[in-house]
Amino acid sequence: MRRLAARNAQHVEVRLRNLQLRRHDRLVLDGIDWTIRPGQRWVLAGGNGAGKTQLLKIIAGAVWPTSPDAGAPVGAAAAAGRWKGARGPVAVRRYRWRGETYESAFEVKEEIGYLGPERQDKYERYGWNHTVEQIVGTGLYRTDIPLDPLGPADRRRIAALLARLAIAPLADRRFLSLSYGERRLTLLARTLAARPRMLLLDELLAGLDPVNHARALSWLRRTRRSNLPWVLATHRLQDIPASATHALVLEGGHIVYRGVLRNAPLSRWLDARVPDRSPLLLPRPGRSGGRSGERTRRRSGRLLVRLTSASVHLDEQRILENLTCTIRAGECWIVHGRNGSGKTTFLRTLYGDHGVASGGRIERAGIQPGVPLQQFQRRVGLVAPHLQSDHPQELTVAAVVQSGRHASIGLNEAPSSADRAAARRSLAFFGLSALATRTLRELSYGQLRRVLFARAWVCRPALLLLDEPFSGVDSPTRLALMSQIQALVAAGTAVVMTTHHPQEWPACTTHEIELRAGRPVYCGPVRCSPAQTRDVAGGAS
Repeated sequence: MRRLAARNAQHVEVRLRNLQLRRHDRLVLDGIDWTIRPGQRWVLAGGNGAGKTQLLKIIAGAVWPTSPDAGAPVGAAAAAGRWKGARGPVAVRRYRWRGETYESAFEVKEEIGYLGPERQDKYERYGWNHTVEQIVGTGLYRTDIPLDPLGPADRRRIAALLARLAIAPLADRRFLSLSYGERRLTLLARTLAARPRMLLLDELLAGLDPVNHARALSWLRRTRRSNLPWVLATHRLQDIPASATHALVLEGGHIVYRGVLRNAPLSRWLDARVPDRSPLLLPRPGRSGGRSGERTRRRSGRLLVRLTSASVHLDEQRILENLTCTIRAGECWIVHGRNGSGKTTFLRTLYGDHGVASGGRIERAGIQPGVPLQQFQRRVGLVAPHLQSDHPQELTVAAVVQSGRHASIGLNEAPSSADRAAARRSLAFFGLSALATRTLRELSYGQLRRVLFARAWVCRPALLLLDEPFSGVDSPTRLALMSQIQALVAAGTAVVMTTHHPQEWPACTTHEIELRAGRPVYCGPVRCSPAQTRDVAGGAS
């Protein structure tokens, strides 16, 4: 018993009671009672906007809860000695570590490792393009950017962490040259370098290919050998590791389940087979705002983009090599392959962010020499992780959607009446009208992804480019968005989408590209139906 108590004292215990969080007079979390003890490994579930990320940030000390009596920060009120006599229940956020109890996260903040998508976005936003070794090294000294050269002992520790996560070959690569999944594992290694006494992992497994997904799950499974407590927020059943012991489920900022994992009602938000309870519908062909069936048939098959022997180089490395394909109206292409195989680079090359090397060629409908590329981009909808970091957090949802009509980040001038009307229609189609006046800072990751869908569709695109579009999205929303994609393809829009999940292949998929280390292993008509692909994936799992 004494030995167990000593082991527990090496890790952080958190107790939350009657916790509340308000943002701009909106109740985000309310009545949160939760204790996380050493040796417990929690799954955090709930729909987009349920409050999962904000709850993790409160635990990590990055966000202050509000006092139930006056809306003042609990920590500030406690420091002033005012909150003990507040009317109603007293809010508590208490931490226990090494036999001491603390009334705020300040004293233990550096012992809690928090990893969320915004950390990854931060490197993109500020252009922090250090090597993987340097970034993991910042975890040793708890800094954002490298400040001092790494010593031999530092390098040995970093090498051991990279090997543990099976990403040692990335050590000398620049962070911004990595794929989304490779960046995620790099930042996990950075978090572990600080030797945390509690781990908070927000959508850790999003964007990982099957191999890296299995590696991350294997690492989480091995944590059962220690008393390290962790919380993993996820939107997928297949992301739950065998070592998880408990679950907390949020809905509308309230706890609807707290207890052992085996009894948790997770299927509502994590099971992709859940029926769509509130479908988001697009106009059907022939309706107002849609296209006539005759015009749709004429559009189908029209050439939009053609790549011929295309290679792309970034940071003096060849990312894509000798790719040839033709994308036409009404087609749905799925691009798949390992992390780092070049999927994101392919989409951004189609869009125009990257050029094709000498010897290759890219043709875009309506774009001749002397015609600005932005004319093409205004007819293309793009949903990609980097857009979430490119847009300033102070922009409103309406402004972000309006910018889609101009293929810009923000607006250079006041929106026109046509911009505002188009944005209202797009927000309504995606069920986001109630969020129009909120800033991006107030949104959950999944809500922001839906905003990007509305931004992409606002220009009624001829081509829709989707880079892991369902990452961080709850199951009902994911199914609704998949239905919308199918409606768009039926109306003549071409879709090119990357995904690691066979279950996400739309039923309308016509073509596929499989990439391996930047080279096309296969490029052509889909080799088996999406239903067969999903069945194979289900059997494999």
